[in-house]
Amino acid sequence: MKPLYIVIIGGGNIGYYLSKALLDEGHEVLIVEKDSRKCERLEDELGSCCMRGDGCETAVLSEAGLNRADVLIATTAQDEDNLVTCQVAKYRYKVPRTIALVNNPSNDKIFKQLGVDASISVTNTILEHVEQEIPAHPLIHLLTMSGQMEEVVELLVAKESPAVGKSIAQLRLPADTTVVLVIRDGERPRIPGVDTLLKENDRIIALTTPSSEKILQNAVTG
Repeated sequence: MKPLYIVIIGGGNIGYYLSKALLDEGHEVLIVEKDSRKCERLEDELGSCCMRGDGCETAVLSEAGLNRADVLIATTAQDEDNLVTCQVAKYRYKVPRTIALVNNPSNDKIFKQLGVDASISVTNTILEHVEQEIPAHPLIHLLTMSGQMEEVVELLVAKESPAVGKSIAQLRLPADTTVVLVIRDGERPRIPGVDTLLKENDRIIALTTPSSEKILQNAVTG
């Protein structure tokens, strides 16, 4: 794969470890960080890859060469700064891919609505992993594709589920929902056909939309 030019806003722990991993993969990385002491530490440990400045300022982003960047990743502790930086990168500098850390989970929807390509809420991610350990939880969000407003979800076909013994076709799912994978204990995951019968303890991976999520959940888990 061709090396990418990636600009990371914020030189905290996330920015540091992310930069280290990307540099190890052969990508060109520049960290933009306001704190001079953090910049010095990053330069000492990672080499000449840090620029001191405010990632919300267009002059700083221009100096960082954002017009040639393939990806911008905003990792500061301020959601407002992360959102502004991503929007400037997207609409002024035409950066193909913007990724933002969302510190307050309630802001996640706003980031998606305002065109950030990928928003990552650490809180929501941890909660989903916790929920995955609770058998009674009916639906787990695995991935949200903000640009298309689509999401990948996982559902468990429990013993009392109305889907037990039914085929995919019999579930009568919305047109914008597709069951893409059925995972069954002791077997390899498989792509189901419309005639695939569901069994107790099957796990379903489906592509759906927020508006159809409840219909899908009712069809599979009741």
